[in-house]
Amino acid sequence: MNKTFGLLFYLKKSKVDAQGKCPIYLRITIDGKRTEISSKRTIEAERWSIEANKAIGRTEDIRELNAYLDSLTTKVYQSQRDLIQDNKPVTSETLKNKILGVEDKERTLITIFETHNKQVEKLVGREFSAGTLERYKTVSKHLQDFIKLQYKVSDVSIKKIDHQFITDFEFYLKTVRNCGHNSTIKYIKNFKKIVRIALANNWINRDPFLNYKVRLKEVERQFLSEEEIQAMLDKDLHTSRLEQVRDIFVFCCFTGLAYSDVKKLTKNNLVFGIDGDKWIKTKRTKTDTRSNIPLLPTALEIIKKYENHPEAVTKDVLLPVLSNQKSNAYLKEIADLCGINKNLTTHLARHTFATTVTLSNGVPMESVSKMLGHKSLKTTQHYAKILDRKVSDDMAILKQKFANKSNVDTSKRIAN
Repeated sequence: MNKTFGLLFYLKKSKVDAQGKCPIYLRITIDGKRTEISSKRTIEAERWSIEANKAIGRTEDIRELNAYLDSLTTKVYQSQRDLIQDNKPVTSETLKNKILGVEDKERTLITIFETHNKQVEKLVGREFSAGTLERYKTVSKHLQDFIKLQYKVSDVSIKKIDHQFITDFEFYLKTVRNCGHNSTIKYIKNFKKIVRIALANNWINRDPFLNYKVRLKEVERQFLSEEEIQAMLDKDLHTSRLEQVRDIFVFCCFTGLAYSDVKKLTKNNLVFGIDGDKWIKTKRTKTDTRSNIPLLPTALEIIKKYENHPEAVTKDVLLPVLSNQKSNAYLKEIADLCGINKNLTTHLARHTFATTVTLSNGVPMESVSKMLGHKSLKTTQHYAKILDRKVSDDMAILKQKFANKSNVDTSKRIAN
């Protein structure tokens, strides 16, 4: 709500013309901030009343001038009402632009997205990861291709984004781009952030996502069993490169660290914990949250094995880690050699830590969540698939309780 609103016609005597006439200006004051508009009319100073805020006289030209000034006043108030109705801020400048017919700069979707991406790029390593930037760039590219296909133009006004646009884009991702449901929804969420920016800046009046409701589908996450981990450890691999990839994968299985986090580990991350044993303390690349992980014997053995490895020494890192793409390619070969019928990826090792290594061995979910560097237990639950063996063990305890109770009851009946 504006505190003050004032209109005033006045003569700008510093700009008197050759005929001795002064231009008439309209001053608009809103909340103490002023702007002025030329009325495109002039008059002699002696024929102007400062008190009445209009021209003095009964001649036809004076009547026409005052009528014109009245119409300009009416236009100001109408423009004010229009701005309020459009949910736009009413300031001296926005009102002036409305009166003069100067429209706000047309904001377009791709332009806003690219500006956002440039800002994210400058914050990579501080507030965003390189992977986050890459996802935003991918969504921007998909949107550009979609707009060209659907609308035959290179960009669209942000005001054109509506529910239909969103659902059409979702359909495009699933059909033309052949994206799965969850990948599509993640792309839409990135797109939604750009819409939120437009809303926050009053570039659009309503949220086109208001009635758009979708949910991620639950994905059955794979992990290795104890037997499969042991099979990998026992396998005599025929090249040092395969052995290196296997060892880094197993290290992830026993620490829960994401591949990108292992790659940046240095000896400075290896510290003595509260128990006097060696821990890894680091910050997750993805979320910037801290992970403090006590090291299990297998992980310690792998660190010892590679402490003098040429790649680790040259790059001053804890372990010699190949690129994610190369590692995943080698892991497929390792899976075949070890007889593991699962799609081995670097991230599957993290799932394995959450399930086989920790939860199935009785480590509380709160502790697992902290080691994984999750911000909430809900995130951990996506990884935490309780193994059949754990369920079996829990039920065996329950069965034993019932069996003991039954034996006691039977003994009492016999005694009676």
